[in-house]
Order: sequence, then C-alpha cells, then structure tokens
Amino acid sequence: MQTNKHYSNKDDNGAKRPADGLFTKNGASFLLPFAAITACFALWGFANDVTSPMVKAFSKIFRMSVTEGAMVQVAFYLGYFVMAFPAAMFIRRYSFKAGVLVGLSLYAAGALLFFPAKAMGVYAPFLLAYFVMTCGLSFLETSCNPYIYCMGSEETATRRLNMAQAFNPIGALAGMYVAMAFVQARMNPMPTAERLTLPDEEFNMLKEQDLDVLIQPYLFIGIVVIALLILIRLTKMPKDGDAPTDKSLRTSLAELARVRNYREGVVAQFFYIGAQVMCWTFIIQYGTHVLMGEGMEEHAAEILSQKFNIAALVLFTCSRFVCTWFLRYVSPGRLLTVLAVVAVVAVCGVILFTDRRGLYCLVAVSGCMSLMFPTIYGIALRGLGDNVKIGGAGLIMSILGGSVFPPLQAALIDAGFTVAGLPATNTSFAVPLVCFVVVAVYGQRAYLREKKRKARATASTE
Repeated sequence: MQTNKHYSNKDDNGAKRPADGLFTKNGASFLLPFAAITACFALWGFANDVTSPMVKAFSKIFRMSVTEGAMVQVAFYLGYFVMAFPAAMFIRRYSFKAGVLVGLSLYAAGALLFFPAKAMGVYAPFLLAYFVMTCGLSFLETSCNPYIYCMGSEETATRRLNMAQAFNPIGALAGMYVAMAFVQARMNPMPTAERLTLPDEEFNMLKEQDLDVLIQPYLFIGIVVIALLILIRLTKMPKDGDAPTDKSLRTSLAELARVRNYREGVVAQFFYIGAQVMCWTFIIQYGTHVLMGEGMEEHAAEILSQKFNIAALVLFTCSRFVCTWFLRYVSPGRLLTVLAVVAVVAVCGVILFTDRRGLYCLVAVSGCMSLMFPTIYGIALRGLGDNVKIGGAGLIMSILGGSVFPPLQAALIDAGFTVAGLPATNTSFAVPLVCFVVVAVYGQRAYLREKKRKARATASTE
C-alpha cells in the first residue's frame, strides 16, 4: 500500500488534486465501496453476538459444565487464528475483493452446517460448524479491515476504521436480540438442575426441541450472507492496496518484527479480544447469579441478563460513534489509554459489588470497549506501507485471545474460585481486568511514540 505522501498534489495536467478525505484518495471517491464492505462488518457482528449467549444454551441443552459450554468460543475464535494467515496470503496474491468473496462463502457454509449438526444431535458437529463459519469471518476481517484502511488517506485511516466498525455493533445488537427473542425465550424454561434428573428418553426429546430453536438464526443468516456475496460479486470495487509486490513473505515478516508499535499492537489486540469476549459471554452467568440471589428463578434471570447484555451493546454502539467523533480532536493512543483505565475501574466494580451495581459496572465496560479494536488496529498498521496485508493478518490472528481467555475464566467459575468471600462469578473477572491493563499500557506507549514522531516532524520543517 502506498500512502498519500508518495503522490504529487497535482494531476498529469498540472491541476491541483482535491485534498484526501475520509472516503477520498487522489480525487477518487470510495463512499459506495465503503458502504458495501461495511455491510460485512455488520454481518460478522451478528455472528459474534448471536453466538455468545449460546455458551449458556449449549450447556443446558447438552447438560454440560460452563467450561464445556465455553468450547463454543474456543471453536469460534480458533477459526480466526487458523485462517488469518492463509487469508492474508490469498489477498496478497489476488485481491481484497476476492478475499471478501471467499470469506462470505465460508461464512454461509458454516451457518448452513447447523442443519446437519442438529440432525446428528451431538455437540461436536456444532463446534465444526462454528469453526468453518469463523474461518469465513477470519477471511472477511483480514480482507475488510485493511481494505477500509486503504479507502482514503492514511491520516484518516483510524477514524475511517472506527466509522466502519461502528456498524459492527449494529449487527451485534441484531444478533443479541435474535438470541434473546428467538432462542432463549423459545427454549424450554426447565432449569439446568431439573434437566440433569430427566430420563434419557425425555431428555433427548427436550434436546431435539431446543436444537430446532437454536439453529434457526444460523440458517437465516446463511441465506442473507449468500445474497450479499452475489451483490458484491456483481459490484465494481476499487483496487487500491491491491498492487502486487515482489517482496518475499520472509522479508515482510522480518520487517514487521522490527516494528515495535506493530508487535505491541498484536499483543494488545490479543488481550483486548479476550476481555471483550469474556465480558459479553459471562454477563449471562454473572447476571443470572446476581438475579437469582434476589429470588428470581433461573430462566427469568437468564432472559433479564440478556437484556442487560443488549443494553451493554447499545452503549457500545453509541460510544463508538461518539469516540469516532472525538478522534477528530484527540490522539488515538491517548483516547485508548483513557478508556482502558476507565474499563479497569469498572471491572473492579464488577468484582467487588455482589448486587445489580456489579451488573451496571459490567454494562459500563462496553462503553469503554467501543473504541478499542479498530483503534489498536489502526495504530498498529500505521506506516507499514506494502506490508499492510500481512500486518493485518497478524492482528486478526490475535483474535485467538477470544479462544484462550474465556475457558480460563470459565474454569475459575467452575472451580468456585473465591477471594474474601466474593462469589466465583465475581472474582473470575480478574482475568479481563488484567487484559484491560495491557491495553492501557499499549495506548500510553503508542501515544508517546506518536508525540515524539510529530515533534521530530515539526523540528525537521523548521
């Protein structure tokens, strides 16, 4: 990828080029392609957040522990890690558009695999379906994020990424609503403890009914994804950032390894994704524990907890638009640091409060998380030039954090890990607390580096 500094500000006829903007580069407008690719952000947001509540649902349907149910997240985020690098090699050889089309194809295939998985009636095929689906999501994120990055000047890239990512939680909200209204509310309300006492014949009948409910959103979204795939296939898309390079993969990796800002960004993204998945996955367990402590029965507590989860995502969505506006005036590293520190404080409230105040703190954490993924991504890619595709793959591979950390938190809950008499659901949030500390440190270091860069640039012009 070439940045705008490599181009003359005049065209071939000597006329002055229009200034690069949020959706323009060298006089070309990328608004329509931006809108088409941004639709993919909403679709993978749907997949992420229709899935998080399924940890609790699968635990009930198959009579499993929280740790076994969390294998849904392991399979889900493992696909990101496994496919990110092959996706980068693919788009490096072909194009961003080709990568998007492959991603949508795998997404649709994984979603439609839920039908044969339900017919088999066992847990493992569902994990395979999630894995195939997220291989597609990995292709999409590896393609779409740097594609959006290239649709305008590098100076506005972080803000543009935040704008595109702002539509991700809109899809996520739809996923959460579907999970609550069309899965959790329609599943048999029989409590987990009672399910454990059922004879095998009755249990299998109940399982079949609940699986019928659970797979419907995935079959529907599979059809929607196929429709978008056809639309993008027929649409002419820009080729900015698709210029071939003679640089070997080994050379690109060696160059990336020498960029401290990028290396630290991959680590920060790994910890951030872990924190996000934990906060959105275990809000159901946390809320259910708190609300049952108030005397509410389990099914009603789960439904109300999901409403808190939706409130968290509404705040996340609104905060992302607000933070995108703030990025016009505040350094991305500085804003990232401030929000990560506030998240640390809010998670402390989640741990220490044992009533609804803890739930309110957990909702507040989502407001802080809104900025983090695209801002870490944009900061880490800055100045990578033609290594941006491989660099983007490393940042998508770091989504593996969403597969590593949730089982750790689930294990703490299952083990009944308590400190100072606090419930295990509370103390388990020490894991995301550590993750947000890592993000805060990266934000501050990135801010100081950018400050030094600007100071050097100013000194060189004087």
